[in-house]
Amino acid sequence: MKISTVREFRDNATGYLRSKDPILVTRRGRLAGVFFPRPEASLPIEFKRELFAALSSEIARQLRRRGLKEDEIVADFESWRRTKRDRPEREKTERDKTDLEKTKRETRRRR
Repeated sequence: MKISTVREFRDNATGYLRSKDPILVTRRGRLAGVFFPRPEASLPIEFKRELFAALSSEIARQLRRRGLKEDEIVADFESWRRTKRDRPEREKTERDKTDLEKTKRETRRRR
């Protein structure tokens, strides 16, 4: 079994994913998690079901906490999608450039 800090794990994730040994991941000297590489190409169906249930319940909890309804989110997404499809290609490019410049300015301000 290997031991890795969170930073080392992040920096060497590709190699660790190919590893066969379990890895203890630590943060500030304390156990943060355990990574067990899976050699199989696919996850077992039972694990997929359990993961889906856990993620679904967490999403539902977040929606309730924020007072959002699923229908509102779907409608908002569809509206955004229609707007994005309806824009002419040149307008998209110009808006993307503007968004990129805005992001660069915000990034510089944070530094």
